[in-house]
Amino acid sequence: MNYGTEWFRIEIGKPRLYWRGAQSGLVMKKTIQRLRTAGKPCEKKGCGRPLDEEASRRILHAAVELLDEQGFHEVTSEAIAQRAGVSKATIYRRWPDKASLLIEAFREAVAPQIAYADTDSLRDDLRQQLRDFTKMLMGQPGRVFKAFVAAAQKDPEVADAFRTFWIKPRRMQAKKLLIRKQEKGQLRTDLDLDAVLDMLYGPIYFRLLRGHAPISTKYAETIADTALDGLQP
Repeated sequence: MNYGTEWFRIEIGKPRLYWRGAQSGLVMKKTIQRLRTAGKPCEKKGCGRPLDEEASRRILHAAVELLDEQGFHEVTSEAIAQRAGVSKATIYRRWPDKASLLIEAFREAVAPQIAYADTDSLRDDLRQQLRDFTKMLMGQPGRVFKAFVAAAQKDPEVADAFRTFWIKPRRMQAKKLLIRKQEKGQLRTDLDLDAVLDMLYGPIYFRLLRGHAPISTKYAETIADTALDGLQP
């Protein structure tokens, strides 16, 4: 499943992956070549990252690259290990299974695209966050995300990986933001923050799973505006 676009931008020296829009085949080739050489340990004394960090970075890069080329179900741990230049044992020392690795790699790749804003306006921040999340779902990364969600409905291993490597980290970040909003007086302090997050994201996940209506940035703004009526002091 090769979507014909470049998924990510590699910041040399930084262990984070970034989504980009469509690029030419030449740029794609150069980026992948840079990806394959960036993780090679430096032979000079005292330079480069420790080997374990470099191995993890190469594994995450390989996982994202193969997700683009083959899709979630077709990617194998063997292929990731071969692409990253490591053994399968190296992978399983870091991740318990393939799904955990792929979901973490995906999360790191899209993180800048769906970062949580923290300004003086609760309304603007919530609207922006839900807009960014729906844009991600509507774009190329959304295809992979939908595959994760669909697989989690049938496969307990994928479901556990999705909770551990997507839901828990994302909710933890979101709750920290909401706590800061409470401290600033922008958000009621008597709220159940887990319920708040369910109220904000639940409708989007429901449409994603049921497919009864489209997901759009306008819908995201409607959710934020509706929720804010009961959230603000």
